[in-house]
Amino acid sequence: MRRLLGGAGRRQAGGAALGGGRQGPAGAYSARGHAQRSLFAAFSRFGLLYSVRVFPNAAVAGPGFYAIIKFYSARDARRAQAACDRKLLFQETPVKVRLGTRHKAVQHQALALNGSRCQELANYYLGFNGWSKRIIKLQELSALEERENEETARRLAERSLKVFCALEVVLPSYECSSRGVGVAEEPLDTLQEEGPLLFLMKKKTAQNLAIQKALSNAFQKLSIVVLESGKIAVEYRPGEEILDTGSEELHNLIEVCGDESWSVT
Repeated sequence: MRRLLGGAGRRQAGGAALGGGRQGPAGAYSARGHAQRSLFAAFSRFGLLYSVRVFPNAAVAGPGFYAIIKFYSARDARRAQAACDRKLLFQETPVKVRLGTRHKAVQHQALALNGSRCQELANYYLGFNGWSKRIIKLQELSALEERENEETARRLAERSLKVFCALEVVLPSYECSSRGVGVAEEPLDTLQEEGPLLFLMKKKTAQNLAIQKALSNAFQKLSIVVLESGKIAVEYRPGEEILDTGSEELHNLIEVCGDESWSVT
C-alpha cells in the first residue's frame, strides 16, 4: 500500500527512450509535444499522473527523446512499468521503461503538495462529492485605512497586503476532518499609480493564495492509503503547525480558529 496525501508521495516510472529522426528546431519542438501528449495518454491509464516531462537525447545518444513520468502512487508506477516496458505504445519501436528512485540527498525532505494538487488527488481517489472544504475565517491581517496626507500615502505604497485563512476539510464517508491555516501576502508597491482597481485585484489574489495554502496545510495531516486490492482508506495524522506565526495578531487568530468549537469572532 502507498500513502499519498501529505508530502512528496510521488514515484517516477520513467526512462522511456523515444526514437526520432534529425529535425529542425520547429520540427523537434512539435515532435516533443506530440511525445508528451502521447505518453500522458498511455500512462494515465494506470493511475493519476503528477507530471510528464520529455527531454531531447544527449548528442552521443543519437536523435530522439527520453521521458520522466511521475505518478502519485508507487503501486500505479509499478503496474505501468510492467505493462509498458519494451512495448509499442504510440510509435514503431518499443520503449524501455524503468522505475526511478529518489536521490539520497532529498530522501528526508517532505515537500508538501500545493492546494491545487491536493484537490486533484482528492477528486481522483475520493470523488468530487467525497470531500468538501469549509472556510472558517478569511481576514486581512493588514487593514488599510484611507488617508489624505502625502506621508501616509508614501508609507501605504511601501506596504503589503496580508490575508489569513482558516478552513476545514471534511471527508464524510470516512468520518474524518482536518483543519488548516494559511497566510498569503501581496505587495502594494504600485498601488498609487494603478489606483483602487489594482488593490481589489491584489486582494482577490491574496485571498485565493491564502485559501490554497490553508487547503494544503489541512491535507498535510491526511493520508490516502491505497491497498493492493484497490480499496481506499484515509488516515488522519495531526501534527505541529508549520506556519510561521511572526505576529501576535496571527498567533491569536490561529488560537481562536484552533478552538474545538471553531467559533468565528
